[in-house]
Amino acid sequence: MSIEEGYRPLEPGVRTDFSRELDYAGYLDLDTLLSAQHPLSNPTHPDELLFVIQHQTTELWLKLMVHELVGARAFMATDDLARARKSLSRVKHILRTVTEQWSVLATLTPSEYAEFRDVLGPASGFQSVQYRAVEFLLGNKNAAMLKVFEAKPAARTFLADALESPTVYDAFLRLVARRGLPVPVEVLERDVTKPWVEQPALVPVFREIYEDTTRLWDLYETSEDLVDLEDAFQLWRFRHLRTVQRTIGFKRGTGGSSGVSFLKRALDLTFFPELITVRTEIGMP
Repeated sequence: MSIEEGYRPLEPGVRTDFSRELDYAGYLDLDTLLSAQHPLSNPTHPDELLFVIQHQTTELWLKLMVHELVGARAFMATDDLARARKSLSRVKHILRTVTEQWSVLATLTPSEYAEFRDVLGPASGFQSVQYRAVEFLLGNKNAAMLKVFEAKPAARTFLADALESPTVYDAFLRLVARRGLPVPVEVLERDVTKPWVEQPALVPVFREIYEDTTRLWDLYETSEDLVDLEDAFQLWRFRHLRTVQRTIGFKRGTGGSSGVSFLKRALDLTFFPELITVRTEIGMP
């Protein structure tokens, strides 16, 4: 038979015997991955699987984001901007993916979600240690978040490491200083456990980068990568907010937050404020 007769025949070289060798499912540990969905509604609500998979896949992408941001920071520490930029680019694409992923969860109507929301108890995405690690790596440090993970020592240690380590922005500014630009000493020696706050003295440094692109092209391009990253992150936050509002209106979050209003306040947070402020200065006399 041929493909015209109803099926595509296997090519002669295709492997079919994996009784003694690693196969696709084994490499990906699919038995573990595909058995990790445990809806709690009883009887099981057909839409709870969507809710579980949506959040599990987001956690997988967050894991990769942490990996890439840590990598970008390490590459910047060794002045390897080309590889750092590749990692940042990958994170931007991940953010686009998880932003579009909200459209799948948005198919869950308020009445459907209400039928199984109670089984979540106090569980909430607010408690995602990987999400907090991403925010810490980008500069939104908050030591109070460690309390959320007191009952899980491994998670607390993981987040404490992100709290006590330099951010990606710290690593970039140190690289900029090594290139001879006047990054203030107090910025280079800041307490990295504190959240980033705008440093007006950095604006002239970025103005020089943006107005001398011939000499500082790689610093200019990396600055734009960081702006792209922040824009992508904010779009993710906004799409999250709109999906929550569409699904539960203005109810309180399962984890005890105020829900939509809490998510709205996150939109006021910024990772790299000087890269926005400098835009007002560029081209001015």
